[in-house]
This record gives sequence, C-alpha cells and structure tokens, in this order.
Amino acid sequence: MNNNKKFIIAINREAASGGKAVAEKLGEMLGVNVYTKAALKGLIEHFNLSEEEIERLRSRKQSWWDEVCQFNRQFAAAATEYEVNHEVTPKQVYHMEAQLLKEIAARESCIIVGRAAFHIFKDDPSAKKLFFIADRDVRIANMKAKKGVDDQEAGRIIDEIDKQREKFTKSIVGVSRYDCRNYDLVWNISHLDPDTVAGILAARVKEETQI
Repeated sequence: MNNNKKFIIAINREAASGGKAVAEKLGEMLGVNVYTKAALKGLIEHFNLSEEEIERLRSRKQSWWDEVCQFNRQFAAAATEYEVNHEVTPKQVYHMEAQLLKEIAARESCIIVGRAAFHIFKDDPSAKKLFFIADRDVRIANMKAKKGVDDQEAGRIIDEIDKQREKFTKSIVGVSRYDCRNYDLVWNISHLDPDTVAGILAARVKEETQI
C-alpha cells in the first residue's frame, strides 16, 4: 500500500475461527468502518438501493454519504441481523454489494468481512486480502461458547456454515475460498486472542500507510 493512501482490508475466515472478532478489533484500532454481510444488506435495504442507484452514488451530495456512514456505525453498535425484505437472487445481492463496496472503498479506508471481497478487489493495489483459519478443536470450543451446544452440534454448525460460504463463493465468483492464491496472508490464529492479532496487523497497516 502506498503512503497516505486509502486502504482496503478484505477478511475471509473459517467459521468460528475468531476472524470476525479480529476484524472488529482492527477496525477500532485503525479508526475505520467494518462492513459485514448483515451491515451491507442493512445499507441496501435502509437506503432502498438498486444496482442503478448505487451507480449514481458518486454524484450524491456528501451529506448523503455521511448518512450511510452513520447508519453503518449504528448498525455495528446494535450488532443485530438485518433482513432484506424484497425478493432478490444471491447473484443480484452480490452485484449490489460489490458495487456498494467499490463505492465505499473509493471514499474511505475500510475493512470488509466476507462477501468475496478478496475477489472484488483482487486487482486493487491498495487492498490486502487476509484469510483466518483455526484448528478444529478451537473452532468447536468457540462455537459451543457462542451457541451453547455440545461438541457434535457445534461441529455440525461449523461444517454447514463453511459449506454455505464455499458454495456462495464458487457459484458467484467461480473460485474456491480455500485457494491460498486468493490472499496476501493466510493465518492460523488458533492460539492468539483477537487483540493480539489485530494489534500486529494494525501496526503493519500504520507503518505502510503512515496513518
């Protein structure tokens, strides 16, 4: 990344690896917004965005963009799922999200969790693509703590989430999320807490961007 330039951090992760927690901590340390699947759906629904509407974002007044940022911050603070009510296909949702993410990245430094962002920004020199993994026993323990289930059910949930994420990535962008060539860094964070991982990454980003 070039000095004094905006940056994009695209984070992919295995289910229950702790990658989302790292993204949230990293956002706090760098002072940037974190965009997740639920947050993007919330933005699209809240502002009634279509693919055509997103294409017109650049001509919108700055105060409108401030509203978008404000909504995202409030959404992140609430940490709840936001359901899109109108009927759209997964591919239509992806294209709307991809356009919205490109517009967001053109305006601000940001962190994006999932949504095949590693592919959306694969040719962007300002983007760092990261994939977090963890040992299965650690993932099961994390899922048990989150859902209050036993080992067997935790493993089933993890496998189902990973399966759905892989299906989404392959069907939408035609590549496997497990292909290491998609990323600048693949990191097993099994025995590291989110603050430690985020701190290491934040120091590196600050060094490269001089923020």
